[in-house]
Amino acid sequence: MLAIGKFQTSAHKRYVIRTMAFMIPYVLVNTGAIFGAFDDIRTPVAAWALALVVSAPVVGQIWATLALMAESDEFVRALVAKQFIIASGVAMALFSVWGFGESYAHAPHLPGWLIYPLFWAVFGVVSPFIRSTR
Repeated sequence: MLAIGKFQTSAHKRYVIRTMAFMIPYVLVNTGAIFGAFDDIRTPVAAWALALVVSAPVVGQIWATLALMAESDEFVRALVAKQFIIASGVAMALFSVWGFGESYAHAPHLPGWLIYPLFWAVFGVVSPFIRSTR
């Protein structure tokens, strides 16, 4: 989906621009967090503000994908929607299995925000196999 070439539609070009606009701040904030930039946050209000700041690009990226679907022709819209739905279902199933593993089998805890990168990993794995809208 991020392929840049002469066959790219204007909807895909806007998608790439939106993706970069959301993911660059996401990477910068998380890189700062990894290196301790936010370790001194003491108040719950500041902590929630940081959580919202980090979450905003995630929401934006989901919007960018939905906007790509809305701005594309009916074939691309149906294809991306099918890929999105299947990836969502697989990611939720995997995360639920792990969650029950935490509850019943003492699996180590994984933070809930991992559903987002898990979804995109699954999306990347299933997309090459979903080439039809049927």
